[in-house]
Amino acid sequence: MTHILPGLLGLALLALAAAPSAAEPARFVAAWTGSVQGPYPVGNPTAQPDLRFALHDPARGASNQSFRLIVRPDIWGNQTRIRLSNAFGTRPVTFEAVHIGLQLSGSALVHGTNRPVTFAGKHSVTVAPGAHVLSDPVSLPFVPNPNLTLLAGRRLAISFHVAGESGPMTWHAKALTTSYIAPPGTPPRGAEEAETGFPFSTTSWYFLDAVEMSAPPGTKAVVALGDSITDGTASTLNGDDRWPDVFARRLHGIYGQRFAVVNAGIGGNQVTGPAEYGPARPANGGPSALARLERDVISLGQVGAVIWLEGINDLGTGGASAAAVEAGVREGVKRLRARIPGVRIFMATLTSALHSTPSHGTPEVEARRQAYNRFIRTTDIFDGVLDFDAITIDPATGELKPEFQPNSSTGGPGDKLHPNRAGYLVMGHAIEPKTIVGK
Repeated sequence: MTHILPGLLGLALLALAAAPSAAEPARFVAAWTGSVQGPYPVGNPTAQPDLRFALHDPARGASNQSFRLIVRPDIWGNQTRIRLSNAFGTRPVTFEAVHIGLQLSGSALVHGTNRPVTFAGKHSVTVAPGAHVLSDPVSLPFVPNPNLTLLAGRRLAISFHVAGESGPMTWHAKALTTSYIAPPGTPPRGAEEAETGFPFSTTSWYFLDAVEMSAPPGTKAVVALGDSITDGTASTLNGDDRWPDVFARRLHGIYGQRFAVVNAGIGGNQVTGPAEYGPARPANGGPSALARLERDVISLGQVGAVIWLEGINDLGTGGASAAAVEAGVREGVKRLRARIPGVRIFMATLTSALHSTPSHGTPEVEARRQAYNRFIRTTDIFDGVLDFDAITIDPATGELKPEFQPNSSTGGPGDKLHPNRAGYLVMGHAIEPKTIVGK
């Protein structure tokens, strides 16, 4: 077991790379994820605007209105597919006028890049409660070469119109990325390039939970699984400086487009709790990691490795013992290895929560955290350990280092639980890329 310690687009429209032939269907790799929870507004968003003018009634949900969700794929391809989810809805949801284009700025699109999306050849699709749907492949003419450096860091705008009322909405609360919503009772806006049809902003994602890109054989996804410290609490809004983002940039610096890093964190998430979760019994942290393992990791395209950082909410909010969380992790590792042959699994030690929130910062939780970290450091069930605790703790106080405490997204002193941009930068740079991908 390895212990890892500190350590455009003007030219893009001039050419279109040949798409895979019918005899050689495209191979799709997860390029972006937003693990779903719900229903809205249950969750832990960051810097969320007042949404009463955009979303009038959570029980009615979206009401004849369009969304333009902004996401950043970690790799690019000549073709893409998107996944829309109604996992925590209570009635069928009809999506129409679905489009995908390149963001210019705000909710405006780069001229000529917006493309219609179909589902089994149709321009609308109805998704049953508890279900999801994967789109047909969509060609991206503005990606003449997936390795084009001018594409790195660019964002897609994925637009769709909800016909009628959706009822309770499946969402991802803590996007830390600004997206846009049209007013209720308006016609479809997805085909529009201008920003005028999307006056309201949000820092959450709705219904969309995965984007895949076509990629050469051998391209793999690395899934970062966890809670708010993976989801990016206290990082910079729209800054893409969560620790998985930092690690992804380092990985691309060595391997280019051969690996994608996708984020499966949910703020407040636990390994084993809550015991029940659904539209009638929601919780801010979403379904447990074990309950969402199939949807958020196993079902994704071409997963090669998983980095798992989780457990502090079990110990704090959930009041679980270190042994109970250990048992949950062992079960999760067992399932991952059974369902994804050859997957590489890395576990991260929990960073300090001492003197943070009333639920997490007590000496009792700190003792359980230490016990849980001893399990992580000494067991042989992982392919490696990322010792985030060792690089972020202040030995003099047992807390997060002082420079990692101030909140980078909303300002203020921070909560002594979530590392800030500086902390995430150190965490992302402590991961050795060659160790994770095995090359």
